[in-house]
Amino acid sequence: MFTDTHLAPYAAQSAQTKGRRFVEPSPGTRSEFQRDRDRIIHSAAFRRLEYKTQVFVNHEGDLFRTRLTHSIEVAQIARSIARNLRLNEDLVEAISLAHDLGHTPFGHAGQDALNACMRDYGGFEHNLQSLRVVDTLEERYASFEGLNLTFEAREGILKHCSINNAKALGELGLRFINKTQPSLEAQLTNLADEIAYNNHDIDDGLRSGLLTEAQLMEVDFYARFRREVDDTYPGISGRRAISETIRRMINMLISDLTQTAQQRIRDAAPKSINDVRTLPAMMAFSDATYQDAKSLKQFLYEHLYRHYLVNRMSHKAKNTVRELFEVMMAQANLVPPDYRVQASLDSEQSRLLQARRIADYIAGMTDRFAIREHKRLFLIEEV
Repeated sequence: MFTDTHLAPYAAQSAQTKGRRFVEPSPGTRSEFQRDRDRIIHSAAFRRLEYKTQVFVNHEGDLFRTRLTHSIEVAQIARSIARNLRLNEDLVEAISLAHDLGHTPFGHAGQDALNACMRDYGGFEHNLQSLRVVDTLEERYASFEGLNLTFEAREGILKHCSINNAKALGELGLRFINKTQPSLEAQLTNLADEIAYNNHDIDDGLRSGLLTEAQLMEVDFYARFRREVDDTYPGISGRRAISETIRRMINMLISDLTQTAQQRIRDAAPKSINDVRTLPAMMAFSDATYQDAKSLKQFLYEHLYRHYLVNRMSHKAKNTVRELFEVMMAQANLVPPDYRVQASLDSEQSRLLQARRIADYIAGMTDRFAIREHKRLFLIEEV
């Protein structure tokens, strides 16, 4: 039997998990959360992340981050912090690797477009879709749908959720209704996600030429570390200088988050994960570092995510998703058999079900598959 004796008492203990939706025998030589991680890594949805956009569409360059490389970076950052806080590293890794499984092709542009298409059919939330992937859509086991993950892993995957959707999730949705907290592992992974994408988007933005170092030097958070690099390594320039600067920024954010969390945990003195759920959030940056991270996020929003070249690609991406959805809703015989609802579409309920299955199909597409599927449906020379 696997034990978690090295963990803090307020960490998620695999032997005390709230369990799985379908009861299974103990994994024996692995912890319950190791089993979760392993199932995620072997899932089809995880493999598809290799060809899904982070900021830049997959075909725009080989060196830009994808959803897969982003998820791996989140897992590395989260595990580093978890070890320092004596939290459950296997659980934070499982959450990190699964948190984007339900993301659409084309990043946030695809998500926004699919949500607009689904407005009359319950909407689309990528966090809820990630949960739907691990609960229902993955087809790997004879005994149950999905991956049958633990409650704690599923809780961490569901980073955001509307109140209406939370009401349909039973115990898993209660924290959104009651305004309570998830495990420290889930809280940590949420902030590790932020550390990862803020810093690697700087790297990708500079690599793409959409950002310049001159622009970034106007952001005090970046400029402080860039000057520190220049002082330590006079004459350094190019990729090495940028990488050294970003490395120091990440290290500072990890250190600050660790120290702030340690102090909050000492002050609150939780004795168990149940205490954690009833207390205010323990995982946070210091006030000064929060403002630094906020300024960096605002800079990226204004200068990268809303850059006119990114806007152009986002515009095309939204049109691709919207047109795929509309043509499939209008003609159900264009949808692959596995995603068709057999009942008559004259029924409002069956129409709702068909819309959700089409959303499942589109959300599961990689960037390049969505582009190819769009060509097949709208260009006469494609088959």
